[in-house]
Amino acid sequence: MLPLFLFSHTKNVELQDSVGYYLDQVKFNKTENNYKNCLLFSQKALDFAKKTNNQKAIANCYSNLGNTFIEIEKYDDATEVLIKSISVYTTLPTTVEEAFAHYSLGVCYLQKDNYTMAERNFDVAKTIYEKLKITSAIEMLNLQKAIIYKNKGMVNLALPIFENIINNDNETISNKLKSDALYQIGIIELQKKRIFLAINYLNKSLTLGNNEISLEQKSKIIYALSIAYENNNDLKKSNSYLKKYLIVKDSIITENNSKIGIEDFDKFKDSEKLKLVEQIEAINKSQQKANSFAKILSIFAIAFISILSLLSLSLYKNNIIRNQSNELLKDKNNELFLAKENAENASRARSEFLSTVSHELRTPLNAINGITHLLIEEEPKESQIDYLNSLKFSGNYLLTFINDILEINRIESNNIPIEQINFNLRSLLFNIQNSLKEIALENNNTFFLEIEEQIPDHLIGDTTKLSQIFMNLINNSLKFTKDGFVKVNAKVDSSQNNNLIISFKVSDNGIGIPDDKQAEIFNSFSQGSIEINRKYGGTGLGLSIVKRLIELLGGNIYLNSKVGLGSTFSFMLPFEIGENVVFVKQENKFDLLAVKNKKILLVEDNKINQMITKKMLENRGMSCKIVDNGEESIKILKEKNNFDLVLMDVHLPGINGTIATQKIREFNISTPIIALTAISLNENREMLLSYGMTDVITKPFEPEKFYQIIAEHL
Repeated sequence: MLPLFLFSHTKNVELQDSVGYYLDQVKFNKTENNYKNCLLFSQKALDFAKKTNNQKAIANCYSNLGNTFIEIEKYDDATEVLIKSISVYTTLPTTVEEAFAHYSLGVCYLQKDNYTMAERNFDVAKTIYEKLKITSAIEMLNLQKAIIYKNKGMVNLALPIFENIINNDNETISNKLKSDALYQIGIIELQKKRIFLAINYLNKSLTLGNNEISLEQKSKIIYALSIAYENNNDLKKSNSYLKKYLIVKDSIITENNSKIGIEDFDKFKDSEKLKLVEQIEAINKSQQKANSFAKILSIFAIAFISILSLLSLSLYKNNIIRNQSNELLKDKNNELFLAKENAENASRARSEFLSTVSHELRTPLNAINGITHLLIEEEPKESQIDYLNSLKFSGNYLLTFINDILEINRIESNNIPIEQINFNLRSLLFNIQNSLKEIALENNNTFFLEIEEQIPDHLIGDTTKLSQIFMNLINNSLKFTKDGFVKVNAKVDSSQNNNLIISFKVSDNGIGIPDDKQAEIFNSFSQGSIEINRKYGGTGLGLSIVKRLIELLGGNIYLNSKVGLGSTFSFMLPFEIGENVVFVKQENKFDLLAVKNKKILLVEDNKINQMITKKMLENRGMSCKIVDNGEESIKILKEKNNFDLVLMDVHLPGINGTIATQKIREFNISTPIIALTAISLNENREMLLSYGMTDVITKPFEPEKFYQIIAEHL
């Protein structure tokens, strides 16, 4: 049933008093479910309005009649009279009644799956409501537009609108509206086969709208819950909800029977047609008296033949048009197929290009970072220290940028597995808080956590990706906030058996994000503006990585931000409850003095990297022998097996480092071989270890980590 508060009629003209009386009778009979009388009084109101030629009253009567038709689900008839209503409203000053007529017509078109016309009418209604400054109706229109997006498969556009309706604390937003939005998200999650999330949203929808939604809407929610529990293999609950669905359906049938019967509606429509015929007969009465029966018969015969001729011609033309349309559709399908292939090829080419560029940049970057480290260690002049530290900072910044590009490509290529590890969420968040204390102090920010007690100590999930998500979001908030706060909130949203959904929020009171930039803020290389990029720096990839990781873990991220007031990023993720395991953190301490006088074989073809790596090894008292290809490394290890460790570059001329390692392991399984690689899109640690390598050091490497890994294996 449509909300009545959006439609009102006025009785500010004496001639409208009777129209107002009849429309009041319509409203009263609706509350009594007496739709037969509703139609009767609607017709009386319309007849009186036409008799007095009151255009506004005529428009109001048509609109009222149209909404009565909607409530008894006669959408074709409703469409017809609402179009008449709008055609009259357009000749009058803009009013709320005109906006509601467009809204009602949009509902009719939505029921008939004509999304283009539905969206057009909702847009007109929204424009009028905004012009009249009636904000209470805007969210209702937003809901309808989001439903259109969902039905058209544009879920990414629909989801943020539904979430905004749910999270809107404005008192004018009814529970019915929020219930509808929750139901729509539940259906989306059900279609995505994310059953636990679907059940969560559908249960909330049923609870919130229990006393406000129609029986028809309640039956849809209950039926969806039955399907969800069936997909979750919970047949007992599925059958329970199916029984509830049948009970509600019986109530709907009873209610519909009490509204209006088919015979009553047909009588009403026949009376309308009869009135139209009587009007035509009255107009033509004088002419009909002058014509003979034969002449009338001739006219009917000519008209009948003309109609048949026109129908035949129309069918012929329609057949031609249909054939042409089919051919056009085939051509368009072929074009779309080619466009899809081209888009996929372009996406692959982009990923391969970015992967190659990021990989190739690592080699010279290794030289920059390595030489900078060596120069800092050689006690430079005081005037040179600032320059070297700036060079080190720039190298690290560029490395972060390259790593982000590679991470984006890995996620987009689906070349990223999801881990299921037993972990402590509180410890993870506290560790992140401790690691970011210095960054928080730089801008004089307070950074605190709010973790609900109901969250279990141990969960099962992907800690690496979860850490990436929080590090990116918190870093962003700390960067764009000064003399303020950054808060991380975690609480249980719902739980069932051994599964639960945790709701996370990362909030700040920083500079905020403009409304026109919020839709694109999760795109790659996107920031609020060029000025923001220049002032605060950054790659514009952090939020893109966050969005992709959250979707990979089964959630969606939403943004609520106001310029000058701050931003809140919220998302929900599913977890399993883990086991109560005592984690003992082992700190590996290595005596770097133990590496002195050790012999290292360096297999590296780049002359600059040879020089830097050799110098770094010698600075810690190790001796270094250099070869520049895989074949020679195999030969020298076969002839002289007197090396304590091998540093093997992966990309070498001739056979590469992985094949060389594989061949070395055929005769030497004890000497540690550590891979040196500017890791690319198709490489990962597990793949390199599978060839027999002992460990992996990624270029450009951090000196302390470089020494630590070598010391560990010596």
